[in-house]
Amino acid sequence: MALFRKSTKVQTFDAQDLARDAALADAGDAQLVGEFVSVEFDDEGRIASYLFEAHLSAYKGWRWAVTVAKVDSDSDATVCDVVVLPGPDSLLAPDWIPYVDRLAPGDVGVGDIVPSSIDDARLVPGFAALPADEDLDATQIWELGLGRPRVMSIEGRDQASKRWYTGDRGPESDIAKASPKPCASCGFFLGISGSLRGAFGVCANAISPEDGRVVSVDHGCGAHSEATF
Repeated sequence: MALFRKSTKVQTFDAQDLARDAALADAGDAQLVGEFVSVEFDDEGRIASYLFEAHLSAYKGWRWAVTVAKVDSDSDATVCDVVVLPGPDSLLAPDWIPYVDRLAPGDVGVGDIVPSSIDDARLVPGFAALPADEDLDATQIWELGLGRPRVMSIEGRDQASKRWYTGDRGPESDIAKASPKPCASCGFFLGISGSLRGAFGVCANAISPEDGRVVSVDHGCGAHSEATF
């Protein structure tokens, strides 16, 4: 019989063998249950938790935890529960991150559905986007998207503009720094509507690496319309 390690509670009974047998029965393989680690009793000395090393693949540092109880001093000890718990040096899985926070550009493929959150701060109800927010006249309201259930909020537009401007199609990319002229003066530059129209547009030059992509007005590439020989 292995000696108990020191416990902070009074040890009123010895059921280590019973606890080990329970762990062995649950494991199904004697090699998966290791050495005795410790035992802890409750304040009344009627419930004990026995810990044994767990030799389980991918569960480094975990322990078999067997809870044993006695109704009174004259009754036999009985097993209440057998589980595997992490120890102080256990290898633990990383914290779970919601899928909406794990998605990255390129993750969404054919047939994938990514539902938006009803409280997404990047979106507001269509009726909440007023012409005054975009400094538009009545003829431009439809371009703003007031016919849709939800449109981008000011926060959403701000996030998008910062992402685009600091990305590969902003003014600081290598291709932009080496370009002869900015996109704003290119004939293939198509401006976008809405509040971002003064800062971004879409490239429509088939031979440009930016064809079909949103570019900043001060971006540029070697396929500028006025880069003539």
